[in-house]
Amino acid sequence: MLDVCLLGCGGMLPLPKRFLTSLMIRHQGKGILIDCGESTQVALHLCGWSVKQIDHMLITHFHGDHVLGLPGLWMTMGNNGRTEPVHVWGNPGLQQMIDGLMVVCPQLPFEVICHDVTECDYQFTINGLQVQAVPVEHRVPCLAYSIALPRAGKFDAARAKANNIPLNYWGALQKGETIVDGDAVYTPNDVLGEARRGLKITYATDCRPSKELTALAKDSDLFVAEGLYGDPEKQQSAAEKGHMVYHEAAQMAADANVQELWLTHYSPAMTEPAEFLHNAAEIFPNIKCGTNLMTTTLHFQE
Repeated sequence: MLDVCLLGCGGMLPLPKRFLTSLMIRHQGKGILIDCGESTQVALHLCGWSVKQIDHMLITHFHGDHVLGLPGLWMTMGNNGRTEPVHVWGNPGLQQMIDGLMVVCPQLPFEVICHDVTECDYQFTINGLQVQAVPVEHRVPCLAYSIALPRAGKFDAARAKANNIPLNYWGALQKGETIVDGDAVYTPNDVLGEARRGLKITYATDCRPSKELTALAKDSDLFVAEGLYGDPEKQQSAAEKGHMVYHEAAQMAADANVQELWLTHYSPAMTEPAEFLHNAAEIFPNIKCGTNLMTTTLHFQE
């Protein structure tokens, strides 16, 4: 299963009742944080999720409302006793950006390791989760991410018996381990059926719709996508800024066959995000306006 918390739902600047957009995903006691604005640390404390769980941070782009919370969060992690490295992923130029932020926190008790996400490695694995990134259209280089938890096939006891695999190896094979016993080699493929449907989350803010983003989001259990404005008449204004509106996100959700859509990254000028939700719901019914600390747990479907 995957625990998911939308820590905030605002864009541009934090407001008293609307934190900046950020998402945290937990799996087996480890955490992945996507973006980190000025209010992200406050949201983490309010949701009760430990900052010490965060091993990896995915950065969509280098605008202040997505990265200026990093130094403070790192200092809190250090004050909480963290000594293990923290890995940060983002567009080329990440190291330069991190070095600039480090000016205000130069003595962290752990290493911050930067990973450039480029065309050569848009796919990578962290904490047992498969991450895929695609470039999206914005005023500066920007990435959207999908995070997938694969699921192995069902254990087939009949096959294990037919292959004369000792009973004491069944558990290890079921966990994906390969067993070498003298000249005999037993692999998970000997006892597992076809891979089953796993879990998938796609996250995209500060971007225009695209066929690449729709492909990235395909069959996601949860699609977290920006809706800078809800009013369809503001589509042109959003496009000029490299953003999208509610009905554009809803159309991508429908085209990508996702299970659920959460809107986020609202303009500060939009005081009542739910006011325009009906426009997008006509395109994609299972849509929600994201709110601070919106949380869900995704489970495998049988």
